[in-house]
Amino acid sequence: MATKCTDYNFHEIEPHWQGFWEQTQTFRATNDTSKPKYYVLDMFPYPSGAGLHIGHPEGYTGTDIMARYKRAKGFNVLHPIGWDAFGLPAEQHAVKTGTHPASNTQNNIKNFRRQIKALGFSYDWDREVDTTDPKYFRWTQWIFLQLFKRGLAYVDERPVWWCPELRTVLANEEVVDGKSEVGHFPVERRNLRQWVLRITAYADRLLSDLKDVDWPDSTKRMQEAWIGRSDGAEILFDLENKALGQLKIFTTRPDTLFGCTYMVLAPEHPLVDALTTPEQKPAVEAYRKKAAGKSDLERTDLAKDKSGVFSGAYAINPVNGQRVPIWIADYVLMGYGTGAIMAVPAHDERDFEFAQQYSLPIIQVIDSAGAPLPFVGDGKVINSPGYDGLPWPEAKARITAALGERGVGKATVNYKLRDWLFSRQRYWGEPFPIVWVSEADYATARAARPADFPSTPVTYTEGGVKHFALPLPSVALPLELPNVKSYLPSGTGESPLANETPWLEIWLNVQTGAAVPASEPKPAGGEWVRGRRETNTMPQWAGSCWYYLRFLDPKNDAALASPEALKYWGTPDLYVGGAEHAVLHLLYARFWHKVLFDLGVVPTHEPFKKLFHQGIILGEDGEKMSKSRGNVVNPDTIIQSHGTDTLRLYLMFLGPLEAMKPWNPRGIEGVHRFLQKVWRELIGADGAVNAKIAAGAQEPAELTKALHETIKKVGDDIEALRFNTAISQMMIFVNALQKAPAVSLDTASAFVRVLAPFAPHIAEELWARLGQTPSVQHAPWPVFDPARLASQEVKLVFQVNGKFRGDQLVPVGLTQEQAVEIAKANQRIIPHLQDKSIKRVIYVQNKILNIVVA
Repeated sequence: MATKCTDYNFHEIEPHWQGFWEQTQTFRATNDTSKPKYYVLDMFPYPSGAGLHIGHPEGYTGTDIMARYKRAKGFNVLHPIGWDAFGLPAEQHAVKTGTHPASNTQNNIKNFRRQIKALGFSYDWDREVDTTDPKYFRWTQWIFLQLFKRGLAYVDERPVWWCPELRTVLANEEVVDGKSEVGHFPVERRNLRQWVLRITAYADRLLSDLKDVDWPDSTKRMQEAWIGRSDGAEILFDLENKALGQLKIFTTRPDTLFGCTYMVLAPEHPLVDALTTPEQKPAVEAYRKKAAGKSDLERTDLAKDKSGVFSGAYAINPVNGQRVPIWIADYVLMGYGTGAIMAVPAHDERDFEFAQQYSLPIIQVIDSAGAPLPFVGDGKVINSPGYDGLPWPEAKARITAALGERGVGKATVNYKLRDWLFSRQRYWGEPFPIVWVSEADYATARAARPADFPSTPVTYTEGGVKHFALPLPSVALPLELPNVKSYLPSGTGESPLANETPWLEIWLNVQTGAAVPASEPKPAGGEWVRGRRETNTMPQWAGSCWYYLRFLDPKNDAALASPEALKYWGTPDLYVGGAEHAVLHLLYARFWHKVLFDLGVVPTHEPFKKLFHQGIILGEDGEKMSKSRGNVVNPDTIIQSHGTDTLRLYLMFLGPLEAMKPWNPRGIEGVHRFLQKVWRELIGADGAVNAKIAAGAQEPAELTKALHETIKKVGDDIEALRFNTAISQMMIFVNALQKAPAVSLDTASAFVRVLAPFAPHIAEELWARLGQTPSVQHAPWPVFDPARLASQEVKLVFQVNGKFRGDQLVPVGLTQEQAVEIAKANQRIIPHLQDKSIKRVIYVQNKILNIVVA
């Protein structure tokens, strides 16, 4: 039913149709297997207190256009929305205000939901998910338990970024220039007990399976670089102090071993303390302290000055027995390879600069044909007894084989990818479903539930006592967060959960997961063990690793999604989000998905078939939008002044969806005038249908042709995500509509269907006023007629005896006889045929007519 307004009053029209869609559940997706499915997904937002800014709706509008278009094309469309709501910002707000993070989070979600509904997106709100909802994170915890029992989760002491001010550990991506991203506080390196996920076990598949997805090449390259496969050799160097054993290194170029003149250990390498001689210890300790304040990016910056300190110790080169000095330098990272390298300064830029700075020997072992050092190209091996003159790949293979025969080397593959640090020392995150117990209690629990445990126990030792990780049974999930007295981290490296003794220290029933505080007597009946809950919580990445699967079946209490839903909906056919998630989120989601695939939970080995990154919308000043710059545009303001449909159209009309483009408030007026023009051409001043529109009206052929061109081009452009050019085509059509003295009702209705994915509110109103039922959202996409696309007239060129004599627009498909008769009547041709006899006619239909005369 149409609204009462007679003009284009978006203040009435848009809320009216949003209410209609909600009341009728227009966009509710069901598992209708009689239709082909299409699953279109946005990277779901973190509901910050600031609400949406104008950059958020850009990608959301693109996916909404696609969702509406695919419904019109007969697809059963799943287009869901949810909230990635755990994380540090909500916790920091709780620290400042003393309010529970859940309260602030829900207020933010409420505001985001209001803003998103005002934008008219066709989400199925019945499938809304929230990563902080226990019904959701129950399955996040369940997935962790699957990783745990497959040996893909373990505990390790790891150097982490510790922020004394925030009293928490930060991920690498949360540290910028040695300071916390939140608050800009100084950070330092500390070793803490951390949960780690063995993502490296999937490195090969994460790399090779990139061939199976339709992603931007730049994103694939970033993933490849992050995984960083290197083929080389693992080599053992004896230490001069034999009591210390051997030093393991990885190198991609074992053929350059004879050019190794020194070795370098990362400052965090566990052998540094043992290797360092007493006279060098003060210098080494000072250097390590200084290095602890640098980020990995700063340490590996090729442009930075190289720095290091001599340990006082030596290793023995396994190919020639030479003593090799061992240095400590921060350009080597403990997280890559073995944390130790052999330095070949003649053939590595960093090693060369370091050797020059500290006057270390430089021995060339690859013939550079006169090129200056360092030489990093191909060549034959020199200064390498027994291998001189060999091409370096052959020398590499032979030297590796020789080392293998002696038991001091082997060919291996190394990855830049490190195992995933999966702990946070925070309150506002998913609790780990793990209880730490004694070895005896671990044995009791494992005997009761053997299928839930990994083949090798996960342990850590503290104060000489070994603790064993006991997983909760699945029936005990979700493990919820307790209410705490303070949201401040404990200050010892543990989260605020470490201060919650009744929740922390428990008696646990190994079969049911029931728990009572350890301060109470051990319960009678059943098998109970005493333990301490894990105080770390999961990172925000956890909930976003698998949310696309929960949308398939969000109310399922028996599984993360039913096999039927997983089989039918599968994974997103189109996934749209920012390029800032091109590496970590996508890599982590791919890892979890592959584990679930191996478990038989999901039917595909990759989570996202087609990926698209929308561009960034800059402020009017051409800078990235931020509160500090004062250039943030609030969509609420634009909706109030110009309406949602205008905002949606303008966001798509700014330029290609993937491009970076500045916001221009003056440009939005043109788009708004376009919608007003559409209204005026279809609706008269009295609010009724424009008088020139009527069923069976004889409209000009030019308008019919323009309509079919528009149907085809807009459809093609939507499929290719070229929304800006689709809008341009609709503008061309409306110009033709304006010139037409008469318009058929079929043409007007077809155009409204084409407009509907882009400007759904005005389209619904126009559809209703044109007398069409039901909602335009249920109307099929119009079909273009290829014959209508071709012009009805062509320019026919006339020649007489092979010379051009004129041309004329003629109907398509003339016969030769018809063409000759037209030529005889053409005033420019008549003089050339007069008093002549036609000897022959050469005719190429729709192109050229040549009359040969004598």
